[in-house]
Amino acid sequence: MEYPPGALAVFMPATLFGQSHYNAAFKALMALCGVATLVLVAVVLIRLRASVARLWLACAFVALSPLALGPISLNTYDAWPALLTVAALAALIAGRETAALAVLGLAVATKVYPVVVLPAALVWTARRRGARAAWVGVSVFAAVALAVTLPFLVLAPHGLLESFRSQAARGLQIESLGAQLLVASHHVFGTGVAVAHHTRTAVTYDVRGTTATLLGLAGSLFQLAAVAAVAWFYARRDDGSRRLAVSFAAAVAGFLAFARFLSPQYLVWLVPLAPFVPGVSALAVLALALALDQVWFFHYRAIVQLGDRSWLVLSRDLLLVLLFVLVLRHAAKDEDSVVLEDELPFRVPA
Repeated sequence: MEYPPGALAVFMPATLFGQSHYNAAFKALMALCGVATLVLVAVVLIRLRASVARLWLACAFVALSPLALGPISLNTYDAWPALLTVAALAALIAGRETAALAVLGLAVATKVYPVVVLPAALVWTARRRGARAAWVGVSVFAAVALAVTLPFLVLAPHGLLESFRSQAARGLQIESLGAQLLVASHHVFGTGVAVAHHTRTAVTYDVRGTTATLLGLAGSLFQLAAVAAVAWFYARRDDGSRRLAVSFAAAVAGFLAFARFLSPQYLVWLVPLAPFVPGVSALAVLALALALDQVWFFHYRAIVQLGDRSWLVLSRDLLLVLLFVLVLRHAAKDEDSVVLEDELPFRVPA
């Protein structure tokens, strides 16, 4: 299996319904994850003292996002780590820091990307409970992640390590921003693009060559820089729970925008976090990116055969970069200016 062990928490329950009903049971489980996520988004917004208009808009966005994203929203398990990430945020805002970090440990053991919000969660915990509580939180986070992975490390160490290696060893995948820049160069300047199909570990179509390798490395460096920038802006001052929620969204957006491997379902990670960004620009940009996700059939082979329509894929990738810039701008603002800006379209009650 190419996924971390926490994924089995949603892969296995559907087996109770038999092989012939597995797909339907799995889709139903992902739909339940979506419903639970919607409830948590509403809970967080209420704690942030969002207006009724903002609450309705955010809930409508989350509820209707599968219409834009298409069937892949139920065909993959990304709704599960997205739910856990929002649950960790809700627990932090509710003052349950230890529980939040435990949930975050489970999320990372399920799909590694939630680790990007760990710095903000630890800064929040240290500010409100002290450095000792932050160290306890780190221990709880690590203990939960280890508890999920350790049985598999003991029983099948090669298989567990291979699941992480197969993800980390991926090249510059055809849907990523770097690969699409090379494809755009091919269309405009006639430069060649070589694509390799890998099936031995993670199934993927990667762009080959020295330039692709360098662009993949640059993307990874941009990922690290984006996460570090979000953590730095958040650590500068204590502005309350609103900035924490925005920082969660910014960290995930930056990690996703510059990833060397990008699949359409990854946008599910951003759906429950974008509503916490003041104003409507982030929601509008993400909604357009979700719609572009479904312009082409989402299997990898269709991506290779897109031809000139690959401009739509590049447009989606550039929208994710724009989304990160917009959210980072809010994360860098003072809390007071964020609230005042939000009062224009959505009046925040005192």
